[in-house]
Amino acid sequence: MPARNRRTRRLLETIDMIFETKQEILDRYESQPRTLTDEFIAGIPWDKVADHPIDDRLVPVLLYMRDVETLTDMYHRELRRTPTGRDPIVAKFMERWGVEEVTHGEVLNRFLNEIGISTDERWQSQIRRSVSTVYNVNTFFITSLTNLLGSSFTATHMTFGAIHEMTAAQSYRRLMELADHPVLTIILKAIIREESAHTKFYWSVARLELQRNSFARKLARLVINNFWYPVGQGSIPKKKTEYTVSTLFGFDGGLELFDKTVTSRVRQLPGFDDLTKTTEKIKRICQENIPRENFLGASVRA
Repeated sequence: MPARNRRTRRLLETIDMIFETKQEILDRYESQPRTLTDEFIAGIPWDKVADHPIDDRLVPVLLYMRDVETLTDMYHRELRRTPTGRDPIVAKFMERWGVEEVTHGEVLNRFLNEIGISTDERWQSQIRRSVSTVYNVNTFFITSLTNLLGSSFTATHMTFGAIHEMTAAQSYRRLMELADHPVLTIILKAIIREESAHTKFYWSVARLELQRNSFARKLARLVINNFWYPVGQGSIPKKKTEYTVSTLFGFDGGLELFDKTVTSRVRQLPGFDDLTKTTEKIKRICQENIPRENFLGASVRA
């Protein structure tokens, strides 16, 4: 069985674990040890990074992923102002989630430094300050709306989160395959392991919340169909999102992989059995931003 298929099967088996309460979901998450510990990070062979080349076209992708992970603390603050974020189970999960995601950004930044991409010592603050006023205004209105809707919006938050986490994990897998860099592979496998644990939490809570009532299901489906966007878009300029998406999923079976590992999984949630919008949006981005050639050196047809 090809390695990609084995990884996908393990992911599906993990997600297929079904829980009856949010406390069970949290207990499962907290029972899993962290992967990117200080000891693990210190043991990464950083001195070997420069011994292996990396395609220049992947540098913007690495920067994008670093920035998305770094902005997690902003997303965390936004969610804390909503009924979802005030749920004690979700709040407890997000304490560790926030630390893990920021660590992902720090490790990716270290890798970028090791391949010769210099960053200011205040790079994290610079990323946060670069978020547009328009995004912050939109966030204020969305937060106000979710407070009006109350806990009914939790299913939407959790479904959004599940899609984002699955997309992140598959993006890291694609990056790992395209870069074929031994040290980056070590880093990305560790990040993927933590992202998969995040996926399990979001997906499982979404399932419970969507089961509660038809209004939550209809609201979540309406929002996903009309307002879902790839993780990072909005807080990071759209052109950077589109470059990253088209580079990772625009050829060599990338779109099919996204549909199988992301959209198909969301279809297993109540009310989403015929979902197509997520794959359609990724497909549109890829078609409108086709790279001139893929990473095998072959030309890519429009």
